[in-house]
Amino acid sequence: MKQRLEWLDALRGFTMLMVVTNHVYGFGFATNTKYSMFMSLCLLFRMPLFFFISGFLAYKASFSWNLRDTGQLIAKKFRVQIIPTVVFMTAEIALTAKVFWDKFSEAWMSPTKGGYWFTLVLLEMFLIYYTVCFIASLLSRKTKPGNSNLSLVNISLFILWASALFAYATLYMPSWFSWYKDTFWQVTSLTELARDFQFFLLGNLVHRYWPQVQRLLGSKWFVPLLIFVAFIGAGDYLKWHLLRMQWANLPRTLAMYALVMLIFAFFRNYAEWFTKEKRIGNMFQYIGVRTLDVYLIHYFFLPKLPDVGVWFKAHPHNFVLEGTTAILLAFLVIAFSILTSHVLRISPILKKWLFGRE
Repeated sequence: MKQRLEWLDALRGFTMLMVVTNHVYGFGFATNTKYSMFMSLCLLFRMPLFFFISGFLAYKASFSWNLRDTGQLIAKKFRVQIIPTVVFMTAEIALTAKVFWDKFSEAWMSPTKGGYWFTLVLLEMFLIYYTVCFIASLLSRKTKPGNSNLSLVNISLFILWASALFAYATLYMPSWFSWYKDTFWQVTSLTELARDFQFFLLGNLVHRYWPQVQRLLGSKWFVPLLIFVAFIGAGDYLKWHLLRMQWANLPRTLAMYALVMLIFAFFRNYAEWFTKEKRIGNMFQYIGVRTLDVYLIHYFFLPKLPDVGVWFKAHPHNFVLEGTTAILLAFLVIAFSILTSHVLRISPILKKWLFGRE
């Protein structure tokens, strides 16, 4: 169990590195990721993997879904997800905007909230997940949560995952569906939730069926199949574009699922690399247990290097150079973010209300 948690923390750290790397490229180099093969590939798994891990860790087999415990859990999530987001988002806008109120209102009206959408959307995911688990547990005749692979909670989550997958699919069928264009869905960031909730639920179901998933990951054919699907899906999405119309997003979706499971399988298989005794493991774990801090603070330290973006756009197909440059700068941004976090955590009040730590 200890080793599993260690490699999971390392995986969280790796995912956070990919998030900051993408922002270094997009905001720092001021260029669209579609001009970078490296960043286009990272986009296929970056946020899906982050939500997958969040869903995986959200499952607690011993948790009792009674009204008191569920209410306390929701109250804690509100405090941890909302207050820090509002504070850091407001501070970032105050430091960077020419006209504060214009950018502030624009950010809150947009689905991505000036980059701070993740914590809000994750809160929405938690609320839906907690509600379904609470109601399903209430209706279930079983007294022990998680004691059956076919419990009402698990069945409800499978149905919810299928519904989330359908909602995601409608985002890429503009000739059939246009619900996501409505202001309500944009302001509440529910369009972003529809895009990624499936991966949160996938991670949660993987944890619930962990013994079976481990056998699947250990089989001879599963990883080769994932590699094949990832290659075909990513190849079509990035290069070939063989499918058209409503089917065009299918290869991309398959690639996202395959890459998430491949990276997850990689960290699990090489768990001994990611212990605290190993340098790389200690580094990624150090970042992994501070993902909220890094996410909230890193926007303040993103470089402004538009000329680098212009150069990469003029010299495409530099996969290794693009990746190395963005990753090295991302490490620097993360270092400053963690240092700032440690300074703020000196105050017990700030430690509690900005980072959710007692």
